[in-house]
Parts: sequence; C-alpha cells; structure tokens
Amino acid sequence: MDYSFKDTVDALYKTVKGTPNSRPKKSLPSVPFDSKAFSDSGDDQVIWFGHSTLLLKVSGVKLLIDPVFSDYAAPVRYFGPKRYSYELPATIEELPEIDAVLISHDHYDHLDYGSIRKLRNKVQQFIVPLGISGHLTKWGVDPERIVELDWWEEQSFQGLKLVSTPARHFSGRNVNNSGSTLWSSWVIMGDRSKIYFSGDSGYAPHFKEIGSKYGPFDLALIETGQYDEKWANIHMTPEESLQANQEVQGKLMVPIHWGAFTLALHSWTDPIERAKRAADQLGTPLATPKLGEPVIIGAQEFPTSKWWEE
Repeated sequence: MDYSFKDTVDALYKTVKGTPNSRPKKSLPSVPFDSKAFSDSGDDQVIWFGHSTLLLKVSGVKLLIDPVFSDYAAPVRYFGPKRYSYELPATIEELPEIDAVLISHDHYDHLDYGSIRKLRNKVQQFIVPLGISGHLTKWGVDPERIVELDWWEEQSFQGLKLVSTPARHFSGRNVNNSGSTLWSSWVIMGDRSKIYFSGDSGYAPHFKEIGSKYGPFDLALIETGQYDEKWANIHMTPEESLQANQEVQGKLMVPIHWGAFTLALHSWTDPIERAKRAADQLGTPLATPKLGEPVIIGAQEFPTSKWWEE
C-alpha cells in the first residue's frame, strides 16, 4: 500500500469524519437458507452470505469458501468492522455437513477464529494456501484434515479438481507476521461446471494467465469492494473487477467482497453500482443475488434485482 505519513493522517481524518452512506440504514434483505433443498438439488449452485463467504455445491460436493459468520471482522469483538445484517440466511449450525472448506488468505474478514471453531467438526477437509494450517491446528482442527497448496498446485477431491492460483495481495493477522502465509485465488472444476474465485487481489497479469490455463469459467466470483486509489496493488476497483472477469473468461460474474463490512472509504453501494454500470457497458452478464439467494450455475436465468436500492 502506497502510504506516506500524510496519506495516513488523511485516511485517519476521513475515517473519523465518516463516509456518507458507509453502512445501510437497515438489515439487508435476504433469502432464508433451505438446507434440505440445497442438499437435495442436483444443480451446481452458489449461495452468497455477504463479503466473500460462499457456499457451493459442485457435482454434489459441498464447499464453503472463506467462512466468516461472526458479527465483527476483527480480532476483538466490538473493535473493528461490524456486520451490516443482524442475521445471516443461516447459522453454521443450520448448514449441512461440509465436504471441504477453502480459504483464500488469513486476514480477519476471510479467516475467522469463531467460525472455524464451530466448523472444525462439521467439515471433512480444509484445503488452504501454504502456512494456513498453523492457524487451523492451533484452533483445534485435526492436521490430517488439512491440505496446503502452493500456487498452481492441484488437488483432486471427491471427483473435483481444485487449484490454488495466484493473487496479488498480502497476509498477516498482526504487525509481526505480515507475509508469513500465502494468499490464493481458487479454480474449482467439476463434471459440469468450472468456477473461479478471485480471493482478494489487485488487478494484475495473473488473471489472463489463469484464464488461458483453466478458462473459460461458467461462473466467476470476483472481488469488487473495499478499494482505494492508494490500495491499487492489493484491491481492484469495480471496473478492474469486470476486466479481470473478462480475462479469466467468466461467462457469468458475481461481485463479492461487499455487502457485509465497511473496510474502505467508499459508500456501501458504490461497488455494486459501479460494477453494474461497467457490466452494462461491456455486455457482461452480472448476477446480483441477495444474501442467501441461490445462483444456479449454467442456468439461463439468474438474479438481477437492484435489491440494494430497496
């Protein structure tokens, strides 16, 4: 992050002053999660729980990505970004048994201690970037149920091919361990569907490389929120997110990394409004599901409502 002392003071001033419309005035609309319908369905699908938390079903395999179900994306409750919605479409206890959890990196808004503690006996396998097992084992996850991957390494899992792919970001949960673990995007390949999950990333040439190697993708889950001109190396603007989707060859894009926490100095609706305009200009299909609303992969119809205006 390109921050001088002046930039730091300016950011602190803006943070204290506040950003107009930085949070919704009421809990976000959502669709209650139906565990039986999800488990019984033969469709490949994804359900967004806000920010980067996603529940997928691909070739019958249930995957949970970056599970953060806590009220705060911070190490200490009440000191940090508070979740917009009072209730999520489902609690961890209401989720079905999960075949595998994928993690992008170890920041608090992607790797959550409380959620992992609740999930550790509900998940068959944790598949993570290099170094993340140190956090998980400390929190009580059996080391035998953890697989670590470097960039471009592939893992076969219950008929799926899972690939840890590059991202341009960073890691660390305190000032003393920055860069001590790897950060990744993920490719998920099943019998009928190919999905790309960007994780957190600045715009960079790796998107085109991933698209050339593994694309096209039936669904691309692309980071579209929490950006700043000073953070261009580690987060994308919505317009860059649409460009990244084109380069990975995503047939349908779902904007993620928004709709849960305020982590940057833009309004909470800025990401989706700009993404929608950019998608319209490019002619890119963009799904805009409510929290908990299923997106059926490969279907002709998908959610397109402007629910954030309600």
